[in-house]
This record gives sequence, C-alpha cells and structure tokens, in this order.
Amino acid sequence: NTISIKPGESVDPKQPGMEPFPKRSVPVKGTTVFVKDQEAARNMVNPVAANEQSVAQGAQLFNIYCTPCHGQSGTGDGLVGAKLIMKPWNLTNSNDMHTWNTKDYPDGYIFGYMTLGGAVMPSYANDLSPTERWHVVNYVRKVLQKAPPATAAAQAK
Repeated sequence: NTISIKPGESVDPKQPGMEPFPKRSVPVKGTTVFVKDQEAARNMVNPVAANEQSVAQGAQLFNIYCTPCHGQSGTGDGLVGAKLIMKPWNLTNSNDMHTWNTKDYPDGYIFGYMTLGGAVMPSYANDLSPTERWHVVNYVRKVLQKAPPATAAAQAK
C-alpha cells in the first residue's frame, strides 16, 4: 500500500495546488501521451500505416467509442449526438463545413481532437492508447472519407 497522490493535489499543505509527480515516478504503459495543444497535435505525423489490419481495428474502435455521437455513417447522427446542443462533426466527405482536405485537416488534427477533446467532445486519451487513436484516424480517412457522399435519396432508403 502506498500513498495515493492525485495530479491536482499538493503534497505540501503550505503550497496547495498542482505539483509535479514525485521524483522517481515512472509513467505506466497505456497512460495518456501528453500533447501540448491542438497545434502540436496538428503537426504530428501518423506513425501507423493505414493498412487493412489498422483500418479494421480502427473500425472496431470507432464502433465502440465514436458511433454513439457520430453514428455508424460518421455524419453526426448518433443516438447520443442527437441529444447534444451542438451536433457532432460530420466526419465524412459529405460535410458542408469541413472538406477534410489533409492539407487543412491533417491526421494529427483528428488525433489531437481525440486526445484533447473539444467543445462537447470528451478526451479519449485515457480510453484509447495512442496507437488505437491512430487506428481510428486511419479508419476515418480510408473508409468514412473515401466513401462517395451520401445523397438524400440514399439516406431515405
């Protein structure tokens, strides 16, 4: 049994507030990879090849973590997303607001949003490992954003 120190707690009662982790502490595998901010994340290069295995794993993770808000189609029509004040982003190429051009929205941007969260989107840094987040990026890029845009007639079927 050891003393539990939370990151927001101080070990010194005379100086309450955020303190660094104790000396000699070691990060545990699978914990959050720290990204300074969205700009730093935007500049990150995807280290995971977008092969069939990565995209398949990304699809499984997307179905678990993303479909409640973004829906199966990725257009922001999930059951939880329908209850939110702000509609979740449309992650497909049928998006009128964001073209998802990799020049404007590189892979690191999507990774950073999953890592840091956004206006109504929570951070998934503690739920998904960095590699798993890159798998989701590969799925979004290779499947959701490569499919032909959904038309009103196709959605009505």
